[in-house]
Amino acid sequence: MTSSSSAVPALMTVAVGADTLSLRRATKGDLPQILQLLADDQLGSTRERADDPGLYEPAFEAIDSDPAHLLVVGELGGDVVATFQLSFIPGLSRKGSWRAQIEGVRVAEKLRGQEAGARMMQWAIQHARESGCSLVQLTTDKARPRAHRFYERLGFVSSHEGMKLTL
Repeated sequence: MTSSSSAVPALMTVAVGADTLSLRRATKGDLPQILQLLADDQLGSTRERADDPGLYEPAFEAIDSDPAHLLVVGELGGDVVATFQLSFIPGLSRKGSWRAQIEGVRVAEKLRGQEAGARMMQWAIQHARESGCSLVQLTTDKARPRAHRFYERLGFVSSHEGMKLTL
């Protein structure tokens, strides 16, 4: 599915094979493609509803209207092929420093292993640094060992045990 967001300025461009991957702020029109990416893995296939974008519109509006959040898509040849959310969180710990939280990272299967995800995360880390954050954090499900290896190659360390309570 082709994106209709050519007027949104690029945050970064990088060569991926013979094409150019362009990172940009997501628009509401990207929501169907983002949902397809979120649903296209072993965990997302059971918890996402890519067939019902209306369920996600309030969350998209909240993210899009809050300057502490940035929803990013990667576009290649006019198609949305990657996404992640970057959120900035103030805190009193670590001498009152800010941290960046990366969520919902997905790269289309056809691009995995071609450095698109690494370039995307390097941009997110640099953007967090330039925004004054002292730490970038993310969670990744224990059922995703390939994702763990990917983040470790980027310098992330498994320093904490995360806990969740489903409501």
